[in-house]
Order: sequence, then C-alpha cells, then structure tokens
Amino acid sequence: MGVITRFKNAWNAFTGRDPTHRPPNYYGGYYSRPDRIRLTRGNERSFIAAVYTRIAIDVAATSFELAELDEGGRYSSRIESGLNDCLNISANLDQTGRAFMQDVVMSLLDEGSVAIVPVETDINPYTTESYDIYNMRVGKITEWYPTDVRVEIYNERIGRKQDLILPKNIVAIVENPFYQIMNEPNSTAQRLIRVINNLDILNDNNCSGKLDLIIQLPYVIKSDARREQAEARRKDIEMQLAGSKYGIAYTDGTEKITQLNRAVENNMLSQVQYFTTMLLNQLGMPESVFDGTADEATMLNYYNRTIEPIVSAIVGEMNRKFLTKNARTRGHSIVFFRDPFRLVPVNQIAEIADKFTRNEILSSNELRQIIGYKPSADERADELRNKNISQPDDAGPPVLATDTEQKTKKGEAQNGGK
Repeated sequence: MGVITRFKNAWNAFTGRDPTHRPPNYYGGYYSRPDRIRLTRGNERSFIAAVYTRIAIDVAATSFELAELDEGGRYSSRIESGLNDCLNISANLDQTGRAFMQDVVMSLLDEGSVAIVPVETDINPYTTESYDIYNMRVGKITEWYPTDVRVEIYNERIGRKQDLILPKNIVAIVENPFYQIMNEPNSTAQRLIRVINNLDILNDNNCSGKLDLIIQLPYVIKSDARREQAEARRKDIEMQLAGSKYGIAYTDGTEKITQLNRAVENNMLSQVQYFTTMLLNQLGMPESVFDGTADEATMLNYYNRTIEPIVSAIVGEMNRKFLTKNARTRGHSIVFFRDPFRLVPVNQIAEIADKFTRNEILSSNELRQIIGYKPSADERADELRNKNISQPDDAGPPVLATDTEQKTKKGEAQNGGK
C-alpha cells in the first residue's frame, strides 16, 4: 500500500480517521506516567502484586509472531506487518512490544478481563475486516453491552484516559483463565488480600507510638474527687514524657505502672501463610519459582500449568478478532514460542548440541546463536547433516567414455584382458 493511500484510508480510534500529528495543546503534565497500570482492590499492598509481576514478566518473555503455517499447521515463515511490529518492536508511543504484553497480563490478572484495542489501523475497521494495525493499547472494560463494550483507554495525543464505546468484533477481549481463583469475590486471592489488609491494620495500631500504660494509684477511685485527682495525675505523667528529651518521667513510690505494649496474639499470620500456600498451589507456582531455586522439571510444570493458559488465551482472542477468516484459511496465525534452552545449565549444552546436530534437528549456526555466538561464515555450518559421518566429496558428474574407448575395453575383455 502506498503512502498516499495509507494516509487516505487510515483510521484512529479517538478521531475516527486521520491519525496525522497535530500540534500539542498541553495544559499541564504528570509527575508519573499516566498510562502505567495501577493495581486495584488492595492488590498493590499485598503479596498478590509479586505474583502478578512474576507471571506478567514470564508471559512477556514469550515470543509472539504473526506467521504463515503450512498445510500441517507448522510454522513456515514470518509475515512482515504492522501487527508484528506491535507485538515485537513498538506497540505504541510509550511501550515496546514486551512492555505492552506485560501491561496486558498485569491488567488481565488484576481486573479479570482486559481489552486489547487497535488504536491506529490502515483502513477503517468499521467498514472492513481486513486491516493492519499500527498502534495498540490496553483498555479497562468499564461497561458491557450486547455487542459493544465501554473501554477506558489512554489517549497519547492529549495525555489522559478516555472512555470509548467500541464494537466487540474489533476489540480483543481476553478473560483471565484463573478468574475463579484470583478475581471472584470469595476466591483464594481475594481472601488472602483481606487477611493481609486486616493484619496491616493490627500492625499499624501496634506501631502507633502509644505506650499503653496502666497506673495503679495508692487509693481507691470511687468518688468524683478521687477520679479528678487520678485524671490530673495521668495528665502530669503525659506532660513529663512529652516534655522530656529522653522520655523519662517520675512517679510516687506507692504507685505501680504496668506496660501493655506487647504483641497481640492472633492467628492472622498463620492464615496469611495458609492462604499464600493454597494460592500458589492452585496456580501451579511453588515458592521455589520466586527464590530462583526451582529445577528444570519444576519450571516446566510452572510454564505448562500457569503461563501457557494465559498465553493461549491472549493469542486465541487476537487470532479471532485481528485475523479474518480468509487469512486463517490461507494459513496466517499469531503463534508464540518459548526458548527451551533458557533453563538448561551450561554443562548440558554440549550434550544437547551433539544430539540436535547428529539427528539433523538444528544446524551449527542455529546452535551458535542459542549460546550467544556469532554465526560461522562456513557454508557447512548452515547444513542439516550429521557431522560425525563422513560425507562423499563433490567430484562432479561422471565422465562418459568415447566410442573408441568403449570398443577398446570391449576387445580387451574378449581377448582375456591381453
């Protein structure tokens, strides 16, 4: 598509069309990025934030590509398009492809569902299903309608969020596969958040700076006069402590002071530990994943049970909304890949490299790229062949003998080779 045609047919979600640059009209800025994801419902103040961040980083580490598949549904080649640039290079003015995917997952886990909105396309998606995407944003779904959704999305032109009503057929709506575990009101994650918030309240009360003293006076407080005298004595001790440089006060020898400033005994800490363990088990995330001591089998289980369902949900919805039926019929599909060698120790690389090259699965240059070396200039490094088996030399095509040579060899054979 030419440049003139692209600008003539271009579409923008906020203006309806014409995504050309206009002079900014700023009335003030922000202290922090206004498009950054903000966790809600107490998630930012609990252990849940660490869980969400770990999952989002691992999902964003997965490679997403718009590819062409062969007849058997296998990866054939990469399709160069604006959607591929959004997924791998730059999703919008503020986010790279990886940062965008991390934003998608963080919003998905926090809200339960998220909208991936194509902000700028080459053709108006209201008039055709075949269009390319140049700019994408993550939107918060605030209202649901039969065929539309109201989405709160950041407008990079004016620097603030706006509400848009968009059709469901042009917006990728991804739902959290672990919704019943994370987002339901009585789910394990929400109960853990409530227990942690209650524990924080108790800790704040215990650390509020109060002394919690009981003063036993040497007389019985039953009359109003004695009560006024006791109140005056209490205020006198408070004034001594507040006015003293080191917080020292004096009392009468007949008075007795008992301090109650000690930890409150409750079972809330054990409840936090119980719900944390339950949540990690339900998500398939053992504690060793966080502290970096998980072995290869544990990490493989974590990727298959936790990361893969989220990645499949995102890819499946983008395939459904951003690719036409005709494109899917021609073998176009958004696929994802995970580097299987990322968790392999160095001492096993040599053995794996030998098996992969010997069985003609990977070439030498492909293995050099995996371990971080530059490709070799040798042409044989790109060949899929077993290096342990000697190959026949390229001697060229066989040379045919002339008619005279053939008759001579035939006569020698008839004379017994004389």
